[in-house]
Amino acid sequence: MAQQESDGYYEVLWPRSPRQQKVRALATRPDTLNGKTVAQVWDYLFKGDEIFEFLEEGLKKRFPDVKFVSWREFGSSAGKDERKIVASLPQRFKELGVDAVISGMGC
Repeated sequence: MAQQESDGYYEVLWPRSPRQQKVRALATRPDTLNGKTVAQVWDYLFKGDEIFEFLEEGLKKRFPDVKFVSWREFGSSAGKDERKIVASLPQRFKELGVDAVISGMGC
């Protein structure tokens, strides 16, 4: 079988599939966390319990009137109940008056 000569250009394939979802605009950030309620969502991996404690402490110093809804309120955002828990979050946030979310996940 004879080899074809190349002019330095080769046919290639893109290894990723076409984008499945459209890019959405980011939500508007609150101008302050004072008087706001912040939910903590965690997948129960890699020390989130410790990290959220540090975040609360630091944020309360900067924003004394911030309130937190603990990650314990929501259950793990990963695992066997992941779909159910994640699907329930918007309604739970509404019920709890959540203004912002810190979502932590382990790697």
